[in-house]
Amino acid sequence: MNKYLRQLFTAVVALFVILGLSSTIIMAVRANALNNDPRNARSLYHQLGAYRGAILASDGTVMAKSEPVNDAFKYLRTYSNGPLYAPVTGFFSINQTADRGLEASRSMLLNGEADSLIWQRAKAMLTGTTNQGASIETSIDPKLQQVAYDQLGTRDGAAVAIEVNTGRILAMVSTPSYDPNKLATHDTKAASQAYSELSAGQNSPLINRATSQLYPPGSTFKIIVASAALETGDYQTDTKIPAGASYTLPGTATQLPNDEAPGDGVNGQISLQEAVAWSSNTAFAQLGVKLGASKVSDMATKLGFGSTITIDGTESTGTPMTATASTFPSDPTDDKLALASIGQGDTTATPLQMAMVAQAIANNGKLMQPTLVDRVRAADLTVLSQTKPQTMANAFSKDSVDKLTTMMESVVSEANPQLAIDGIKVAAKTGTAQIGIDNSAIDGWVIGFAPADDPQIAVAVLVHNTDVHGSLAAGPIMRAMMQEALQQ
Repeated sequence: MNKYLRQLFTAVVALFVILGLSSTIIMAVRANALNNDPRNARSLYHQLGAYRGAILASDGTVMAKSEPVNDAFKYLRTYSNGPLYAPVTGFFSINQTADRGLEASRSMLLNGEADSLIWQRAKAMLTGTTNQGASIETSIDPKLQQVAYDQLGTRDGAAVAIEVNTGRILAMVSTPSYDPNKLATHDTKAASQAYSELSAGQNSPLINRATSQLYPPGSTFKIIVASAALETGDYQTDTKIPAGASYTLPGTATQLPNDEAPGDGVNGQISLQEAVAWSSNTAFAQLGVKLGASKVSDMATKLGFGSTITIDGTESTGTPMTATASTFPSDPTDDKLALASIGQGDTTATPLQMAMVAQAIANNGKLMQPTLVDRVRAADLTVLSQTKPQTMANAFSKDSVDKLTTMMESVVSEANPQLAIDGIKVAAKTGTAQIGIDNSAIDGWVIGFAPADDPQIAVAVLVHNTDVHGSLAAGPIMRAMMQEALQQ
């Protein structure tokens, strides 16, 4: 009898151990996965039934908020001027997990479930009041955001503006955009249909073109090659480098021409400053080959290429908002290095990345961590966190910065006077990347900062699949954004 009791006791203990282990796995190890599982109806009702905090622009403009409604979900997420701010806010949907924008990166704070809100949750429970999520105050300037959005219009493209000294993102626009309200509706059928339509195809408006799409940066990349050259100490603004009307890519019969005759130089030579001003393909292709892939790649890496860039959030606050890593080819052959050095071939970048390049030059070589959130406040308005500027890298010396600024000013004063702003010095670099079958289309670029003698704002603009040079497609958008920012 004792034998059977011992066996029964052992079996009961084993079952309790298994139960304890399974409960631990469910409640701790797999808790996040189960909570985020779209099939979890209880989690869905819990999230939608919570008062989600607001997302605000820098001047207090409400970009997203929760409004009480008379249905099972209690609160409806609404977005004012949804398409304008969609790249920043993302969306909160009844049948799709928030996977982009601040709705995802600050989800735990917005829904009141973050560890930092434990006392607020306890207070709500004790008083019987509704637990309210934190509000997110962003760095977005509504007027600047609107100008960029209006200027891009119906075109496929993106625009980013960064505060030079801090890395704060003042504007981030992606077009075509979408209306998050269509995804936030409590009509599950309508929400599903809207998501299916919006997510279809490679040109989905749900894609944030400023951070999640890679494009050949064209001649804007020449600034990085010029930076690498200056940092060697062997080049000055007036240093003569090989140019010419055409350059045969090493080991091939392919001819690389210039877009404009001044880029040819004189007797096959051109100064580094003139090569930047007139965007000489032949000069920079040869310069990149002479410098070598290592030097150009090292400079690109210092400026952020090759790494995913976290814009906002951590695993503890939600799903971090990141920018896709921009690329420069590793160990390319000389013909591919020549193309990569003029921003073609295997060189790709996000608009945010190229805005960061302009920001680093404007900030005396100091590359700042880009940020979207200024501060987070609890429902009682106490500040839970406040973002401080952080340096990512010291990319180049003050001497190189001065020379780069001079050369980028000449891009405007010599080659593109239409980009000038009365009373304000503008430093810029245009780019025209050939894309499509037989190079039949163009990605038009411009990067720059202003005022050149006291930089406040750095800008990058991309217009995808256009038919005119970057100076004409993207240039006027940058100019309008700078004018708006500097008149405030």
